[in-house]
This record gives sequence, structure tokens and C-alpha cells, in this order.
Amino acid sequence: MSNEDFVIALDLGSSQVRVIVAEINPDGTTHIVGVGTADSLGMKKGAIINIDQAVQSIREAVDHAERMVGIEISEVYIGVSGHHVSLQPSHGVVAVASEDREIGYHDIDRVLQAARVIAIPPERAIVEVVPKQFIVDGLDDIRDPNGMIGVRLEVDALIVTGAKTIIENLLRCIERANLSIAGMVFLPLAVSELCLSTDEKNLGVVVADIGGGTTTLTVFQQGHLAGTSVIPIGGEYITNDIAIGLRTQTSTAEEVKCKYGVASKDFADVNETFQVQTIGTTRERTVTQLELSQIIEPRLEEMFHLIKQQVKAMGFSDEPAGGYVLTGGVMATKQIIHVAQSQLGAAVRIAVPKNIGVKEPAYTGGVGMIHYLQKRGVLQPTNPRPAHPPRQKGKRPPSALERVKSWLSEFI
Repeated sequence: MSNEDFVIALDLGSSQVRVIVAEINPDGTTHIVGVGTADSLGMKKGAIINIDQAVQSIREAVDHAERMVGIEISEVYIGVSGHHVSLQPSHGVVAVASEDREIGYHDIDRVLQAARVIAIPPERAIVEVVPKQFIVDGLDDIRDPNGMIGVRLEVDALIVTGAKTIIENLLRCIERANLSIAGMVFLPLAVSELCLSTDEKNLGVVVADIGGGTTTLTVFQQGHLAGTSVIPIGGEYITNDIAIGLRTQTSTAEEVKCKYGVASKDFADVNETFQVQTIGTTRERTVTQLELSQIIEPRLEEMFHLIKQQVKAMGFSDEPAGGYVLTGGVMATKQIIHVAQSQLGAAVRIAVPKNIGVKEPAYTGGVGMIHYLQKRGVLQPTNPRPAHPPRQKGKRPPSALERVKSWLSEFI
């Protein structure tokens, strides 16, 4: 089978690099066939601080995925997030080009391009254009105008911009890992599209993606993306607390956190014990699960309290009607839902991917990118392809992500 029958998402996290390989079906749908993971080196709080180490982590994760699926990976979609990303409203207007006044993909592409024509500082770069609604001859709140009849096509959009330096360093890492970029995805939006229902977005909801180094908040109101923010706190802080509290190495603290950690002391077993090597001595210390939970619980309570405070600081209600949806690697901690509800209220749930092999909250970012690309029609061929010949990329309609490629060429 051709490599063009697959789409690969690269999620560069602060603690883990994850590669998700999905096979594209003839109807444009996908299913996950392989994953690759590696410890994330050279990354801190969503930004690259050491290119050589970051390249090594990317190659390791890619090699792992290649061995699992049996293909050679050469092109990836990358997720962009972090404190350097911001949203800017924009509006685009074009006249429908066809003589019969039917709106096609070309018109949608033109109006999105028109929305990109805004003044941004020279140190910023456009990552993606997110349409909020299309307007056809004054009729608003249209999600997909393709096939409609009209004379004037408008779009209300959000322009996602990022720090040019951070993006250039990211592109340099991908290039040095012998990979090319198929496109960039605004990761918080991709995660939200995977985790949220239409009703939740209409009611108003907050998605908190709690990773190793950062917590990314995404707010939806009235069905649209309303804001995003990043808190520089994540699972690494819990690991550091354990390392200090038990006087042990960080690697040991991470291991006992994942194996024995419980979010609330109310659910910890005082009879569950394990041995920990103490720094500065050759002795091992016996620790109970209850002692470990007494270290973990206060930090988690602080994290959820900060989430609520940040939502309020963004100008939104800290008690959204749709509640809070939590995901990310930290949400794999046992009994964490009870601590979250004690701080955020009863309307809290944990979102995990439903695909076989990746049913863990840590994979939400990578799987969300695949889901987002499929939903946006990026992976959808115009005509169903035969069972054996490879998919013809040039036959599908143009997409917003494809237009990013031309911009990326300036840096590669």
C-alpha cells in the first residue's frame, strides 16, 4: 500500500513526543493503525529550547511508528500551541465567481484568503484561519456554504497567529529530522473538536488539556471558539513535588507517580507500599500510597483552582453551563475526577479517544489532529478511489491547511 494512504500527526509535548499514524479509507474516513512515542527532550512549556535534543526525540518517535506500521514516514501534520499563540478576529468578503452563482470550494478558498489580509506585527506569523460563520447575501450563521446560491460571500473568522521565531525553530526541527510538513493544525481547536459535542459548544464549555509542562484552556460559547489561554503548570510539577517530598530522583518520582499515584487521599490504600531509593544514601525507603497521595492531592487542587481563576481572568464565567471537559496525560491519574469536581463543580468529565490502542487522555492531541483534518475535508478525496491504486491528493478540493504549505516554503 502506498504511503499516501496514510496521514501522520506529530504531537510535540513537553514530556512526550507522539506520532499517530492513521490509514485513509476510500471514503475519506480514517482509522488509527499505529503510534510511536518517545520522551520529549529539548522542549519546555510548548517551545523548543534545544534543537538537537528535540530532533532526537522526533526521530525516535517516528522510528517507533515506522516499525509498528511498516512504512517510511516522510510527511507529517504538526500541532501548534503554547503561550505564544493568539487569536485575532477578521472578516473576508468576495463576489461569487461562477456564472450560475453557485458557491464552490474555490469561492470558500478565496474568502478565507481575503480574511488573511490583515495587519499583523512582523514578529507574528499566521498559523491557521478558523471560520466562525459564513454569510451569503446577508444570511448569517452558515457553517458550510458549498453548493448554495448567492452573489456575495462573507466569512467571520479567527486568525490564529504565533511567534515567528518559535514556529521557525519548530520547522527547523522537523526539517533536520528528515521530514516535510503537510500542514499545521491549531492543536487546542483539534483537541476540542474531538472532545466536545455540539450541545456543549452551544451551551458554553471550557476544555482543559493538562499536559506535562502546560495546561491549555479553550473556551467555546454559542457554538464558536471564543478564547484560548495557557497556564505554565502541568504534570511535571507533581513529579517535582514527589521528588522533593520523598527525596528521590525525578525519574523515580515519575515512575511511582504513574504506578502508585492516587489523586485523593480518600481513595488511597494505606496498606499499599513500595520502595524508593533515597538521594544521598544507599538505603531504600518504604512509602505508602497514602503518603504519596498526600503529596499529589494539594498540587492537583492548586492546578484546578488556577484553571478556574484563569477562565475568569479571560472574561468568561468560571461556571460555564456546559461545564469543564478535562483531557491530557495528567488525567490518567487514578480518582482525579473527584478532586476536579471538588474545585470546578459537578459538571466535569474526562475526555479520552475512543480508538483502539489509544484510549488514554495523553493521546487526545494526536488523535484530535487526525479527527480535525478528516472533519475539515483535508483527507476527503473528490471521488472515491479504487481499492488498490493510491489516493490522488490533487483531486480533492483545496483546504485552509494546504494553503499553509505555500507560507511554510518561506522558512524551509
